[in-house]
Amino acid sequence: YAIATALLVRWLGAEPWPPWYEGLWLMFQREVGARIIARPGEKAYGRLAVLAAWRARARLRLALPPEAFVPKPKVSSVVVELIPRQKPLAPCRLEALAKVTAAAFGQRRKMLRSSLRQLGVDALALLEAAGIEPSLRAEQLSVAEFAALARAFDAITRANSPAQGRGQEQNQEPE
Repeated sequence: YAIATALLVRWLGAEPWPPWYEGLWLMFQREVGARIIARPGEKAYGRLAVLAAWRARARLRLALPPEAFVPKPKVSSVVVELIPRQKPLAPCRLEALAKVTAAAFGQRRKMLRSSLRQLGVDALALLEAAGIEPSLRAEQLSVAEFAALARAFDAITRANSPAQGRGQEQNQEPE
């Protein structure tokens, strides 16, 4: 279980998308499985749920008590099924989504206007560009709203990049 989350994040980040796999059936500690399948507003909802729902349909398939194993572990287990979406739930870059969700959920109890400051951009401008109320907390946002934040973050960081405003680079087409 020690590397299960890291592997899942790596598989969800596979490029190109859709990935090489048609689906995954993965075993996790019960609490991690709950974080993968959580929905907005639920206590377990966080960065892992956003990343999983953005690129896959996740659902609990099997719960296993400690007694199902020899030797008996101290934790319960679950099997989660992940079926990749043909396209992510909402358009955005994975790197931007990862940064935005890390900042937003890094300080769960804070409002987004505070937690997103660590991104190094004007958090209020970011939230306004994404059409999101600054007083909301991360666990209240949908996956689509996180994708909107990621797109706005990309737009703001692109506009603030040092390459802007220098000679010929100004006239280049965006990537």
